[in-house]
Amino acid sequence: MDMIAIGSKIKEARERAHLTQEELAEIVDISPTHMSVIERGVKTPKLDTFVRIVNALNLSSDALLQDGIEHADKSIMAELSVRLGRLSEKEQNRILNAIRALTE
Repeated sequence: MDMIAIGSKIKEARERAHLTQEELAEIVDISPTHMSVIERGVKTPKLDTFVRIVNALNLSSDALLQDGIEHADKSIMAELSVRLGRLSEKEQNRILNAIRALTE
């Protein structure tokens, strides 16, 4: 798990909510120093602290843990590329037209 990325997402969400580190720390019931090390990715918050942060920022845990999903997206794109590469140009165009129709 990329704690630096998660900490950065917490910081971004906190700033969007117009909260200081001190204010969020008070809401979550941790010290401002602890909030700082979480946002910098230096320490991993305990599960109960993580849940309180998510709730305080009105986020889903998925929003903070998204880095795993990004890797899944890359593997899907790689598989699509391989499979499309095996098809004729005519078949590739037919699939591209179907994707365009589905995504418009």
